[in-house]
Amino acid sequence: MTPAAGLGFKPQHYHEALASPAAGLWFEVHAENYMVAGGPRLAMLERLRGGRDISLHGVGMSLAGAAEPDPGHLEALKQLVDRFEPALVSEHLAWSRLDGRCFPDLLPVPRTNEVLARCAANIERVQDTLGRQILIENPTHYLALRDHSWSETSFLAELARRSGCGLLIDVNNVAVGAHNTGFDPVEWLESVPADRVGEIHLAGHSGDAEGTLLIDSHDEPVSEHVWSLYRGLIDRIGPRPTLIERDGNVPAFAELIRERGRAQHILIGDIALAA
Repeated sequence: MTPAAGLGFKPQHYHEALASPAAGLWFEVHAENYMVAGGPRLAMLERLRGGRDISLHGVGMSLAGAAEPDPGHLEALKQLVDRFEPALVSEHLAWSRLDGRCFPDLLPVPRTNEVLARCAANIERVQDTLGRQILIENPTHYLALRDHSWSETSFLAELARRSGCGLLIDVNNVAVGAHNTGFDPVEWLESVPADRVGEIHLAGHSGDAEGTLLIDSHDEPVSEHVWSLYRGLIDRIGPRPTLIERDGNVPAFAELIRERGRAQHILIGDIALAA
């Protein structure tokens, strides 16, 4: 995929998405929303895919969980990948399943050698089934877990080395986690292995009533702080496909296109400088 900026696809924007003349525009969808046998969702995605690149972003594989990936879930993902041939496929470094139950959150784990080996093995199973590389997204942090054996970026780098996966760097997750747990977001982004980054996410966040905790809510425009961190990351690693995420308080398509345009301007500037 050309390093261009994309949008998370929302069905209410279907006709505007099809008609948009924006060069390089691509769309990302949550894979689980399309794990159905047929009907209007798949028909809509089929038509969208006919004119644009798409990315499948999973939220339910539970790659950091204690169990192997659910076979039914993995098969449903494979059917989507085979049918729509997405430019990118991604998942989270998190767990969301336990003893057959699914949880509504993407929960982080201690970065131990045991967890590293388990995550690498689970990613390899997914990639072997799909017949392609996937990208792994860094989680959001709301409290500092104990018993880490690895820094987060070294853990991600080693996970990519062992499994052959790529990385999806969510800059908003970094900003939110840095505020909540006290690490330096610039140092974090500077230590990411550039050659492993296959995609970047940008999103908005909100705060709690006391203003002490930031929440990865995806219901606000991208903050100026996140834009600044993104600019620094692109300056260091070069252009990468970049997604604007918006899942709550979804505005008009034109507003999202304007926000997408800001990311596209940064990417095009860096491409021009590299030429």
